[in-house]
Amino acid sequence: MDLTTRYMGLELASPLIAGASPLTHDVDVARRLEDAGASALVMHSLFEEQIEREELSMYHHTAGLENMHAEATSYLPAPERFDLAPDTYVEQIASLKQAVDIPVLGSLNGVTAGGWTRYAKLMAEAGADAIELNLYYLAMDPTLDSEVVEQRYLDVLRAVKDTVSVPVAVKLSPFFSAPVHMAKRLSDAGADALVLFNRFYQPDIDIDQLDVVPALSLSDSSVLLMRLRWLAAIFGNVSCSLAATGGVHTGRDALKALMAGANAVQMTSAVLRDGPMRVGEIEAEISQWMEDHEYESVQQMIGSMSLRRCPDPARFERANYMKVLQSWKYGTLT
Repeated sequence: MDLTTRYMGLELASPLIAGASPLTHDVDVARRLEDAGASALVMHSLFEEQIEREELSMYHHTAGLENMHAEATSYLPAPERFDLAPDTYVEQIASLKQAVDIPVLGSLNGVTAGGWTRYAKLMAEAGADAIELNLYYLAMDPTLDSEVVEQRYLDVLRAVKDTVSVPVAVKLSPFFSAPVHMAKRLSDAGADALVLFNRFYQPDIDIDQLDVVPALSLSDSSVLLMRLRWLAAIFGNVSCSLAATGGVHTGRDALKALMAGANAVQMTSAVLRDGPMRVGEIEAEISQWMEDHEYESVQQMIGSMSLRRCPDPARFERANYMKVLQSWKYGTLT
């Protein structure tokens, strides 16, 4: 049974990648993920705000004055709230590379060029096999049109690509008005892979304390559906690799993502909930399904259920949309 896949130029033993999470803080856990069958590790993100703080020494100059003027600076996260400082983050990459034999991917989170290029270069020099750009931007400014927002993504990608020689992936938001077109623009701009999708964690409101509070919940298999739709639509329209992240909790989830067009899948919530050994269990589920259905390799299934296989994708999508709406009957859901 051949589980190997090629993702952004990297030869992986299986399509199962350990996604970005706090687990990569611990070298021993990283080894356990490798032993369980993870074919690569994505480090948690180094945030643009961390880089800015280090370069500008902002905290030193603002902490003592944070509540002394109307536009208080106390909304800025204190350095201790970040898990690893920028320099420590780079050192962690080197430690992981010494500890495991699988590829290690660094991750940068932000939306402007800024200090990204310097740290992308340092990550590569520390041994990162690739860089994942986790472009997290909420377009709240009513004066910014979609072209400006999309151009920011392209500018960051090009700046990093000009700085490093290792492959660069872009982790996308699902909220573009034309996701397939944007995917193609990023691919044409040099992205080696696109990762679908970034989970935008939604804040909650504490009505007793009258405060906005963070809210975090682990994913389940239901969130995979949106990834499947856009993987199937993008596959065949870009020259780069594709990966799914979010909603991969079972072997069947992983198989669906591969059939939709993914070259690899990233697992985070499933590993956080069930531990590193969940990777091995899902790999076994994939192997068993392939044996039962007489598949010899993962490559046979990648993109086999994409919209590229459909002569009229738009009509196919409309037909399924109508079928879903018209098939529901009272009492179907409990």
